[in-house]
Amino acid sequence: MSSKVIGAVPIHFFSRLLIAAYLIEAGLLLIMAPWSLLWERNYFGDVWPMLDAVMENLYVRGAVTGVGLVTAWVGVRDLISTMVARWSNDSDARH
Repeated sequence: MSSKVIGAVPIHFFSRLLIAAYLIEAGLLLIMAPWSLLWERNYFGDVWPMLDAVMENLYVRGAVTGVGLVTAWVGVRDLISTMVARWSNDSDARH
């Protein structure tokens, strides 16, 4: 069963776009959060001083930023592959 109708956009395309948007957004949040004031002034750091010491460590901040970079990169890669697949399907349907 194929969803090859000209002009129609399958649900699969929208779900891939939403996943890509989520990954990009989560990645950007993980990139910026460790270097913001919210990271330094949070409830859990006040309640557990050992957690506060770990969160202030620059290596931990760098690791969280690295995870954010990888997450955002995967989201951009997924977005590009989704758009390329969509464009190739559109050009195949027209010919």
